[in-house]
Amino acid sequence: MSEHESAVRYTEVANQDVRSLRTRYCRLRTEAGAPVAELEAVSFRARFGAVAVAAEGIGGVETEPEFRRRGHMSRLLRQALVGMAQRVDVAFVSDGVEDVYEKFGFVGAMAEGALIVPVRAVERATGSDPGAAVPGISSGSVADLPAMVRLYNTAHSQRPWTHERHVGWNRLVARATWKPGSQILVLRTQDALVGYAVLEGRAFGDPVRSVVVDELVAEDAAAAALLLAALARMCWQSRLSEFTVREPADSVVGRVARHMGCTEQRGFRSSGGMMAAILNRSALVRTLEPELRRRAVRQQPYPGYDTAIVALRRGDLIADDTALVRLLLGHWSTSDADAAGATLPDRYRDLCAAWFPGGGTPSLPTPYAHHLDRY
Repeated sequence: MSEHESAVRYTEVANQDVRSLRTRYCRLRTEAGAPVAELEAVSFRARFGAVAVAAEGIGGVETEPEFRRRGHMSRLLRQALVGMAQRVDVAFVSDGVEDVYEKFGFVGAMAEGALIVPVRAVERATGSDPGAAVPGISSGSVADLPAMVRLYNTAHSQRPWTHERHVGWNRLVARATWKPGSQILVLRTQDALVGYAVLEGRAFGDPVRSVVVDELVAEDAAAAALLLAALARMCWQSRLSEFTVREPADSVVGRVARHMGCTEQRGFRSSGGMMAAILNRSALVRTLEPELRRRAVRQQPYPGYDTAIVALRRGDLIADDTALVRLLLGHWSTSDADAAGATLPDRYRDLCAAWFPGGGTPSLPTPYAHHLDRY
């Protein structure tokens, strides 16, 4: 242990509820108790498809200015990951710094995405008067959250990277001085909530230059069209020509927006951003075996299927954990793995193609991490 490491001690404070996420504070402090570095390990259930697994995410990473560039953050991350590996089998980073988290086994495993929707396109598709109110649309509140959670979990029940939201979930941005917080629109038919939109807040007094929707979830295409029409009306009233919807293009909302006419923006990062790391390969693959069987249903019965599962757990089939987590989360298909130089054995190529089709395919939706679940 170096002189710098021996001068500080590691502590954890567990089970703090912060905006609906169970949070563990991992800290380094001096012998006198002064703060050196800190990070938050948050707990949630992350989907890899139809199966959600217990996971922890790293956020709030910070080193005090006078202690920077001494290796304290590396020590903090190493010790925090040791504890995480005793509790969960996979870890995430919501917004990793470039060229840092790769040193600890993390790898970029999701592309950012959003839809840019022209107001005129919505008007033409719906044939609605841009100044007329949309029937069934009203302002929502925290009282609508239980129904919103149920709708969200149903809409994204097989989408990698999404969280399985629990009863009592509330990650809305709170109202504060000069900031209105999240704005909710809900769509009801016969007193049932069939769609909602959560808009990104803006400071009071700021001119309206854009409308950004953090989430837009609908029960069906008709509900999605009504919500998009309500957003188009809001933009028309502010003389805006388009709005942004942070939803994947293969969701119900995304498909309706594509039919109306929209632009999809996707960004791939070579380092940093949304990252993931496998902490315990064998246990993770064992938990995800029902999901792998679901994806490979067209390959059943596959000769040697059970042998292939064992080989995947042991690392004989895909040795690189960073390649495996990208494949499991749908960020990569087997073709992407081939392009990146990852080696997949010919013996299991057909099965691997079924296990790892990549997101945006019939058996696996596009991976997506909604902003309200980021930490």
